[in-house]
Amino acid sequence: MAHKLHFNRLGIQMSKTASIPSILPERRLSGPSRASRPRGRCIVVSDRLPIALTCEEGQGWRVSPAQGALISALTAVLGDRRGVWIGWPGVAQEETPGLRRVLAGAIHAGGFSLRPVMLTAQERRNACGGFAGEVIWPLFHGLTAEHDFQPAYWQAFRRVNRKFARATARTLARGASANDLVWVHEPLLLNLACELRGLKAGCRTAFFLHLPFPAPDLYLRLPWREELLGGLLAFGQAGFQTELDLANFLACVRMLAPGVTVAQAGGGLWSLRGSWRGNAVDLWAGAFPVGIDARRTEERAARPEVERRAAALRDSFGGRQILLGVDRVDRTHGIPEKLRAFAAALTRFPELQDQATLVQIAIPSRENLPRHAALRSEIERLVGEINGAFGRPGWVPVCYLHREPDPEERLAWYRAADAAVVTPLKAGMHLMAKEYCAAQTDGRGALVLSELAGAAPQLATGALLVNPFDTQGVARALRQALGMKERERAHRMRRLREEVRTHDVFWWADSCLATALAERPGEVPTRDLWSHV
Repeated sequence: MAHKLHFNRLGIQMSKTASIPSILPERRLSGPSRASRPRGRCIVVSDRLPIALTCEEGQGWRVSPAQGALISALTAVLGDRRGVWIGWPGVAQEETPGLRRVLAGAIHAGGFSLRPVMLTAQERRNACGGFAGEVIWPLFHGLTAEHDFQPAYWQAFRRVNRKFARATARTLARGASANDLVWVHEPLLLNLACELRGLKAGCRTAFFLHLPFPAPDLYLRLPWREELLGGLLAFGQAGFQTELDLANFLACVRMLAPGVTVAQAGGGLWSLRGSWRGNAVDLWAGAFPVGIDARRTEERAARPEVERRAAALRDSFGGRQILLGVDRVDRTHGIPEKLRAFAAALTRFPELQDQATLVQIAIPSRENLPRHAALRSEIERLVGEINGAFGRPGWVPVCYLHREPDPEERLAWYRAADAAVVTPLKAGMHLMAKEYCAAQTDGRGALVLSELAGAAPQLATGALLVNPFDTQGVARALRQALGMKERERAHRMRRLREEVRTHDVFWWADSCLATALAERPGEVPTRDLWSHV
């Protein structure tokens, strides 16, 4: 049986205005804290607006809604609170003459408005691709050989934060309320609250980090570690995916900010107060693992057209069992490690040969970077080696697809697969694991999950947890998943689906808001998330 990590509380002692159709069905947040919330606007600030822009010759710009679980949750929040979403519209400023006029003013979508922040191609390249992609992403995921600490990236990061802060301040000035909340969702904007202070824009602020937060020994590598930590300490609330991420953040604060007192505040929250680099600190921090829109995913997976497509996929494999991986071509997703584990399973358990196929969907990601091109070559070489060593007429061990499936195809693969193999080397959450569970309307699937994914503490009671670096351990888990008795399979999946439904993306949003908007966050009712793990 694969080695399992025991998860507990971790003892954290350490031309025209465009019209956009509604992005999701009418849905409002609920929860015990809602009635007591002070009423004010919620202003979401993120790297991208929840839209897709296309320009058709002779017809001008067309605007359509983007999709995603996080977008669904945030649009529900914004519709509930007369909200505004501030972000980049998706096209470079100098490449789109006339677009500013098209996006001028409010763009209404589902009861809230959008405010575009125009960025130049160089700002996108150095701040988004550079600082967010070459500094924050690899550092926070522990990829110490891949980060690139270019000073130009840091300067671009600061300029972009100033630009977003000015846009946010202008929005706040229109009908400002002491109970307005600015809720930031991108590591690219870690300095936004600090910039808002400089503009004397008074409001509540909250930040949610969708990535893991690194341990101090990794964080200390950052040349601008104090400045970035100061940016985070300028917020009123900081939310993290897991208690381990929260513990790492608190450890960094204790090490680098001796003027800040860290204390438990009840309800799973921590209070950070004092001063840092001449600025007052009054921050509440907690773990708020993000979920998915589980019921919507389940409803879409149960559609007849998805079931027909899933049945066709199962038939195409001639009755063989299907292991499914859906990952971006990024070192953190661990595709080469997964392929080596599958090869080890075929070697150690020959009864799996000609009986199981690994379907690996590799979604292209930043292929202009040399290291991503090298990773793709490594993946394709491993696929060829495995198929060459084990394949036989009528059976290809690894079915490799290098493309992004459309939403219906993805759901069909979820329904067709006997087990999902979600084994990132490090991940803030990895929502694919939760999507797979929600899509299992017949309860027949199994989940092999990396214990280094943020989803692991929540899904530990039903998933087969593995160390993605332990090739033989993952191989044993693959065999266990494929050989699992129907009764055990159904029992595990039932527990997984209950967890995904209970702590969905709307629960997550409500939990974050209850803390950010409470007058005394220490009295927010204790959340029950960790009581069962």
